Amino acid sequence: MPRLSQVPRADAADGIVPVMYDFIFGDRDPVAEPGLNNGTPGNWWTVVAQSPELMEHCVSGFAFYRSEDRELPPVLRELAQTRAGWARGSRFVFSQHCKASRDNGVSEAKIQAVPSWETADVFSPAERAVLAWTDALVLHGGRASDGTFDALREHLSELAILELTYITCWYDLHAVMSRALRLELDDVDDPITELTGPGITRSLRPDADPEG
Repeated sequence: MPRLSQVPRADAADGIVPVMYDFIFGDRDPVAEPGLNNGTPGNWWTVVAQSPELMEHCVSGFAFYRSEDRELPPVLRELAQTRAGWARGSRFVFSQHCKASRDNGVSEAKIQAVPSWETADVFSPAERAVLAWTDALVLHGGRASDGTFDALREHLSELAILELTYITCWYDLHAVMSRALRLELDDVDDPITELTGPGITRSLRPDADPEG
């Protein structure tokens, strides 16, 4: 379950929240009847609904990156968003943008190669530059080398680089938010835990008692 409360349809404030509930969920209450045909429960929306202003901001962001006015090609945008989800460890963002990549004409071979793009031979030089830039943003906190930037600049205008950087960082934010609040497909226990159980000692000493 999400770490924050969800807003039932009956409690939703007038304005953007019921509009988005209608658009995404139809006429049902998404808290009482969760689930979307992409396999997600939809609780990102029902949690964000606590703040209609925040939801409005996010919806405008979705409209910004999907606009036909963007100079950044959709294929490059989606490769970056998919890689951002994988690099940040967000199954939600990764899964959603695998699907969005297909919708925008990214080949299946490229989608499957996103986790191992460094050694894959399916990407063009422009796509490799975008993926390297994405890793600099997400994995290295913006510590991007001149070489990485120069490779990107060979293929993209300054405006396209600005759009790519903003959109990728915005989706890194979504990935972090989803993991921290346990939203959607990121509602999972941390896999990094101590191994315990019958016959397993609580100490590395050779003479340790398995029972503790």
